[in-house]
Amino acid sequence: MDPAKATTDQSADPVTPDGVSPDDRTPETPVHETRSEAEALATPVETGWSRFGRRFRSQGTAVAAAGFLAFMVLVSIFAPFIMTHPPNEANLLAALSGPSAEHWLGTDDLGRDIFSRLIYAGRLSLQGAGIAVVVALVLGVPAGLVAGYSGGWLDTVIMRIVDGVMVFPSLILAIAIVGIMGPGLTNAMIAIGITYFPYFARIVRGSTLTIKEEVYVHAARSIGAPSRMILRRHILPNILSPLIVQSTLALGLAILSEAALSFIGLGAQTPEASWGSMLRRAFTFIDHSMLGIILPGVMIMLVVLAFNLAGDGLRDALGRETRTGK
Repeated sequence: MDPAKATTDQSADPVTPDGVSPDDRTPETPVHETRSEAEALATPVETGWSRFGRRFRSQGTAVAAAGFLAFMVLVSIFAPFIMTHPPNEANLLAALSGPSAEHWLGTDDLGRDIFSRLIYAGRLSLQGAGIAVVVALVLGVPAGLVAGYSGGWLDTVIMRIVDGVMVFPSLILAIAIVGIMGPGLTNAMIAIGITYFPYFARIVRGSTLTIKEEVYVHAARSIGAPSRMILRRHILPNILSPLIVQSTLALGLAILSEAALSFIGLGAQTPEASWGSMLRRAFTFIDHSMLGIILPGVMIMLVVLAFNLAGDGLRDALGRETRTGK
């Protein structure tokens, strides 16, 4: 072998002591890049619930409103343990008395404890608002889903019925329905739910029209999935966000409507008490006692305001991410 050629071959293909050519080595990754990849892998992925919680907690007003509503619900649940007197216990000798150690907020015209009746009335008002929203959901969600998904003449018929209901003012229509069904808290809230269902139907229809054009819906339809399954699995879960927001806002409106119907004698009947019926009875004796009319009015205002603020917070938390990261 020619020594010159051997020298040339060694210089052209040097071999390290471990027997591996430098050309065969894998280039080393810089340390800072390795650390960045490790930190990225170690960062937990934000789920939908955690994102919702982060965005909702960033809104102090909505959190305070939700806390107040939670407190009111707890007070309503444990009302029998909080009330200092039975709500319908009358004492004519103490009628229209002011606040005292025995009656913290005074008494009404029959000597009944206002504090106890205020708690009891809140329980009925919240319960009635829940009935109204449930009725609106039961009527509005199926109507909106069928109209938005089916389209054609069925969509036209359903939406013309919805428009026909929306033509009448909600309170006037509720009064007419209660006049047919008879006065009472349950009938009043069913009537209010009937007047509210068009708003839910229109929201559901609009969301369904958008979602049914998504790729996964077309894919489910292409493999022969029945319409009922597509509505239940693919469309309904994706319209829950606007439904939750609308339900929260509707709860506040339902309390206002219940108070209006009870104020004119079509809602809660004696001896039951709601905030609206307390206003109606206290209005007669407004010259003798102001607390009986101020306190129920303040409670209605606070609860309705809390529902509106909480609904606004839910809308922002459940909506799309903004550029500010809220």
